[in-house]
Amino acid sequence: MSDRSEQRLDPWSDSLSEEAFAAVLPPDFTAFYALHHRPYLLYACAQLGTRADAEWVVEEVFGQLASCWTEVLRQPNVAAYALATLKEETAKVLAARGRPLALVETAAFADVRAGTRDRLLRLESDLGLYSAITRLPDRQYDVVVLRYVLGYPVRQVAEIMGLTPATVRSHVRGARRRLARELGIAWTVDEEE
Repeated sequence: MSDRSEQRLDPWSDSLSEEAFAAVLPPDFTAFYALHHRPYLLYACAQLGTRADAEWVVEEVFGQLASCWTEVLRQPNVAAYALATLKEETAKVLAARGRPLALVETAAFADVRAGTRDRLLRLESDLGLYSAITRLPDRQYDVVVLRYVLGYPVRQVAEIMGLTPATVRSHVRGARRRLARELGIAWTVDEEE
């Protein structure tokens, strides 16, 4: 029995089966889902601290988007609207559980998991950095999380957030200046920006 409705998708894999959605959802929604699902999972997990909460929030968000997709397409910026929906749902879960953002702990754990001795030695100072990141303005925070914590390139961060690459680079520069000032370190412009 190979009924498509009984197939289970691995939302954490890099390759999602678009065929599972194509039969019932509009092609533009399916494409949006394929492009944003994994980044949304990683973003939500960094905020919430657990895979289960992240999966629930992201599926809730895509369910909401699918149910009013025609209206979503009328928004001036579909990606920005969808990311705002993700952030709202994430905030609701955090509030319901009485928890703060988990970024400090999840980013620190990712450093430890990466396993290098150098990172372990820097962990204590990194905690100050992650705490400072949580105090950035919303757009700068999102750009830093997507770019540096989750490791997406500038162009993909721009697509995820519905911004231009130049705007992403501008937010990165602003965030780096602010973080440098708050952490008392010298800020220099690098070529990557």
